[in-house]
Amino acid sequence: MCGIAGKILYNGQVTIEHIAKMTNALQHRGPDGEDVYISKNHNVGLGHRRLSIIDLSERGKQPMAYLNRYHITFNGEIYNYQSLRRSLEAGGHRFQSETDTEVILALYAEHGIECLKHLRGMFAFVIYDQQQQTIFCARDRMGQKPFKYCFNDEVFMFASELKAILTQPEYKKEVDYRAVHHYLTYQYVPAPLTGFKDIYKLLPGHYLLLDINSKKVDIKQYWDVSFSNQLTLSENEWGDRILETLEESVKIRMRSDVPLGAFLSGGVDSSAVVAMMARNSTQPIKTFSIGFKEKEFNELPYAKQVADLFDTDHKEFIVEPDMINVLPELVYHYEEPYADSSQLPTYYVSKHTKDFVTVALNGDGGDENFGGYSRYSLQKFTLWYERFSSVNKHIVKPSASMMSQLFKSDFFNKCKRFTDAMDQRYEHRYINYICYFSNEMKQQLYHPDFVEKTRNFNPYDGVADIFQQAGTDNKLDQTFYFDIKTYLPDDLLVKVDIATMMVSLEGRSPFLDHNMVELAASIPAGLKIRGGDKQKYILKKSLKGLLPDNILHRKKRGFGIPINYWFRHQLKEYLLDTLLSERAIRRNLFLKKGIHQLISKHQNNAVNHGHRLWSLLTLELWFQRFFDD
Repeated sequence: MCGIAGKILYNGQVTIEHIAKMTNALQHRGPDGEDVYISKNHNVGLGHRRLSIIDLSERGKQPMAYLNRYHITFNGEIYNYQSLRRSLEAGGHRFQSETDTEVILALYAEHGIECLKHLRGMFAFVIYDQQQQTIFCARDRMGQKPFKYCFNDEVFMFASELKAILTQPEYKKEVDYRAVHHYLTYQYVPAPLTGFKDIYKLLPGHYLLLDINSKKVDIKQYWDVSFSNQLTLSENEWGDRILETLEESVKIRMRSDVPLGAFLSGGVDSSAVVAMMARNSTQPIKTFSIGFKEKEFNELPYAKQVADLFDTDHKEFIVEPDMINVLPELVYHYEEPYADSSQLPTYYVSKHTKDFVTVALNGDGGDENFGGYSRYSLQKFTLWYERFSSVNKHIVKPSASMMSQLFKSDFFNKCKRFTDAMDQRYEHRYINYICYFSNEMKQQLYHPDFVEKTRNFNPYDGVADIFQQAGTDNKLDQTFYFDIKTYLPDDLLVKVDIATMMVSLEGRSPFLDHNMVELAASIPAGLKIRGGDKQKYILKKSLKGLLPDNILHRKKRGFGIPINYWFRHQLKEYLLDTLLSERAIRRNLFLKKGIHQLISKHQNNAVNHGHRLWSLLTLELWFQRFFDD
């Protein structure tokens, strides 16, 4: 796991100093070494920061060359590299190291762009072909590893994190207000936007090919998950396939030349991963859990139960976050507007885990693959409720609206949102339910200047296209697909990548192996959401007997923090001082009255606006960190 960066100048010379500035901004991603490659004619520079995982020798250094023609800078892990290497050796290729990096180079020399079909893992890499004068950039299928880039007629630049691009004089920093507008809907900036004008994210399962001579940039998709090829199997047959695929996905992720362990929350997914790790290890698995002193956010007893069951070497950490000092640091590392508050516990568990291991497996992807969110059950209910559209329009909707006005409670606000959404198309209904700020709420909050800057952009636009790309007419499958293509790579995987790499820890996700994702997409939606409220039905049934019933069937909590409480108590003044400060108001993004009302309603316990206030707080800190020079 590493940090990569590079720069191509069409009419100038790239220097070691240029690239060193970029890699210095990525030092946390690779503390074990750094190096730079500059092409013979000095128009191409590649940089690398190394976190040593496989082949710890000097032979594993990057940027790496092959056949005196190809040069690569690579971030990630290729889990099937050993079998690929054997095949390449049989075809005449020879290797100087034991790394997966060199295998990628040999594959590219052998297959060109088609090499991507052979790779199983998480990756972002760039290969410079000095003979053809091309730059080949690729990102893994699920988007576990980041890749950000910008280009114009003078330069092409890329990096694992955009803060490396900000070090270069060719980029002039400017806010992308369209991205901010989308962020306030989704809690993250949807790809390809980043929040910085003209800096983009390469989408998961895509590659970018730059012809240096013509300056032509070509971006294409090489993989997508499809829900069109669903199978008819018995529940027992599905159980066998799920467990077999999961175990194999876990097993190949246990290869490491450095200490390895696992995050353990006590939830279904992380517990299943630990169970499979224990089955494939002769030594106790090292497991790590985090809790808060607030009971409702403390899942340590469940994690301890699983740890005892599989006799792991278990460590627990209870933290009391120093939010006022930690939050600005998190905002800097996440670098885009980002409002998923579970970034905080993810950071803390990563920080403590790094004291003991360098690689940690996790349960990410289980919910998206197997239908683990309550909102999926709600969407299923809305499909049934559509039959009563006339009753909703003439009776239920007016009643919900009246009750929300009378009582100003969180419950009746949710009722109103639900009944209002029933007039919308299915795709927009889903966004309206999961959004932080609906379009209606924004009308009460936005300053006229911000309204003008975003007037031509509706964050709901484009949603229908993503739903329709699922390859099925089944609405639930379309919803699963939407989350796999948006929420998963732009929120959850960003959260884990940044939190782990802040402390130089590598995270691995067996549930996100593309074989597992493709298997899950072939399972009928009715086996994921059973009845009205049974999420992850087929996965839980598959794990019955392997995990205790109280672990399999306890209510899902998520990896949350008590922000609602904190904003009413220890962070109350900090919130007010930040959001209502003179410099925040001068940005002309939000009406002072609108911000004050949000805070007041939350602190008076009228409505839980904690997640919305968190998004506004982190946004203001983002502006302060990156634009208040």
